[in-house]
Amino acid sequence: MTKRLETLEFLLAKGSADPFHHYAYAMELRSLGRNDEAIAAFDAVIDRYAEYVPSYLMAAQLASEMGKKPEARAYCTRGIEVTARAKDGHSLSELQSFLSTLG
Repeated sequence: MTKRLETLEFLLAKGSADPFHHYAYAMELRSLGRNDEAIAAFDAVIDRYAEYVPSYLMAAQLASEMGKKPEARAYCTRGIEVTARAKDGHSLSELQSFLSTLG
């Protein structure tokens, strides 16, 4: 276990409501190759903090790497809806671009 993962787990166990802590936890799991846990953590971020835009692209990329193209497309589609409502043109463009690579 990395020190970063340990710190993030501590923060989450203490009840952190900061979406970045939850997102960083998912990213750390991903970096450790714990992909199933990372996807579950991204899902938790999306469920709890639906407007936290970075989660959608990272979850989509990871799902695609895991060979789960339908799930990757679903993350993109949901993220596109969120970013369009938020008028976040940069993230919207990134999600649309990634979605186009999924076929």
